Amino acid sequence: MKQRGFEIISKYQEEGLSVPQRATKGAAGYDFQAAETVVVPSLWKLQQAGENPKPILVKTGIKVYMPDSEYLELVSRSSNPLKRFLLLANGVGVIDSDYYNNENNEGHIMFQFLNFGYEDVVIEKGERIGQGIFKPFLLADDDQVEAERTGGFGSSGQK
Repeated sequence: MKQRGFEIISKYQEEGLSVPQRATKGAAGYDFQAAETVVVPSLWKLQQAGENPKPILVKTGIKVYMPDSEYLELVSRSSNPLKRFLLLANGVGVIDSDYYNNENNEGHIMFQFLNFGYEDVVIEKGERIGQGIFKPFLLADDDQVEAERTGGFGSSGQK
């Protein structure tokens, strides 16, 4: 029986993507790659053009399955801010177990980036962009949640 792992979403089955892998036996994180080439515009350039900055979603083409008692934490690569001036807009991402195969986007994992550098950054298809770390979580004694997920990306708490 499968317990936790990654799959390629149906839209990207024929795109030559690889599921995330750990780089070394001591690595905690699974390396995610960009499924498409994308440009992350410079916040400075946007400001000068009078445009409001917003995070750019970088698609991975990947979904994840895991036990209900776990989540996948998405973190940036340590080299992203230092070498590329890229930050995760949400600090860290949290992928809940019930995000898998949701009806809105099949559980497609995406990373949200902001570029605080002076120049636009091009992320190429296949480039490593972040890591996913499986983590357990605990529940409060009086936790009585019965609600089911009804959407995809950013949907919990929406009506």
